[in-house]
Amino acid sequence: MASVPFHYIDLRAFCYATEDDQRVEDALRAYLPEDAEIERMKSEGHLGDRILILSARVENADEMRHILGRLRELDDIEDLRDELDQRVDDNCSFFVSLDKQAAYRDEIELGDGITLRAKVEAYPAKKDAAVENARKALS
Repeated sequence: MASVPFHYIDLRAFCYATEDDQRVEDALRAYLPEDAEIERMKSEGHLGDRILILSARVENADEMRHILGRLRELDDIEDLRDELDQRVDDNCSFFVSLDKQAAYRDEIELGDGITLRAKVEAYPAKKDAAVENARKALS
């Protein structure tokens, strides 16, 4: 795949007070290239508990290829491709929720805990074109 049909890919995970922030960062790094930078933002839950938001944005084509390569390791990648019409919105953004516990074990699974959002390149910027470009990128 010479070009990558994405403007950027964002990954985000919440680290709750009961979780070890280094483990959550390790889970997020399961998808990221080695030198990717992770931002940390502190927040507070409804009852005053600490929530740390870990996020990374990748805009470089090689780094996006790395993340897409990890996504292609999904056992149910065919299901993901079949669901692209529901996973790409009218703004050409592609969404996937990934299992944070599995990522900590360096396994790639759909689930909860890590959110991937990618802005799909599509000209014209229409959902159908974005779905097709995302399908090609995940093949």
